[in-house]
Amino acid sequence: MQSEASTQTIGTETPSSGKSNVNVNQIDLVALFAHMIKKAHWIALGALAGAAIAAVLVCFVISPVYSTTAKLYIVNSETSISLADLQIGSNLAGDYQEVFKTWHIHELVIQRLGMDLSYKKLSKMVSVSNPSNTHVLYITVKSGDASEAKLIANTYAEVASEFIAAKMDMRQPIIFEEAKEPDEPVSPNKILAVIIGFADGALTVMIVFTIMFLFDDRILSSQDIAKVDGLTTLGIIPNLDTINGSNKKNAQTKAGRRSQIHEKSPDKRPS
Repeated sequence: MQSEASTQTIGTETPSSGKSNVNVNQIDLVALFAHMIKKAHWIALGALAGAAIAAVLVCFVISPVYSTTAKLYIVNSETSISLADLQIGSNLAGDYQEVFKTWHIHELVIQRLGMDLSYKKLSKMVSVSNPSNTHVLYITVKSGDASEAKLIANTYAEVASEFIAAKMDMRQPIIFEEAKEPDEPVSPNKILAVIIGFADGALTVMIVFTIMFLFDDRILSSQDIAKVDGLTTLGIIPNLDTINGSNKKNAQTKAGRRSQIHEKSPDKRPS
């Protein structure tokens, strides 16, 4: 059998023991790790490429998303607030959250803003939450435009407050805090995206090299032959092309050294 390196290897088959060769199907983790060390420069290049691609995507391709929140305060009494009022307010918070799940409230917002949006698309932009042990509804709106997010959140707070008072025959919730125009987008996170791109790039290159390593069944050394069941290495025949090339290189090196010595030696002329 001829090696892919600079040698030819002669092997012979020994009597089989009747057992299947488990070494062929096993993964040599040490050899795989050494293989990855040799390909470290490619892995680093893949990591840098992944980070660069992620940076381009988050800066020029992926649209930023802005988020802002308006707050409604829920009370049940016009003047003094009793323990019963607080309990009722806590129960009403859940009821008021259901109001934002009706199509009617979204249509009222669209009409007031004069926006060309379907209520389904608009409903996906808004979310309502009630922090534990509070009487405050958080109306959060996410949009690709900061000013639009502020406008929609405040409009939802106004429309919901009026709708609850008119349809549910309850005291109108108070707009506790108006939404503020956000200064920075909440997504994408550029730093996190670059880090993930860096890791994904390195992992992708490592997976490729791992697959190439596992499916590489070439015989490159006598140790590879020893792994094959029933074969024993008898000897190694050097590749003649490699020997000739090595001898030629050595001869050129010696000739060069002799030439340098000859140039440095003084000329001997007869007197």
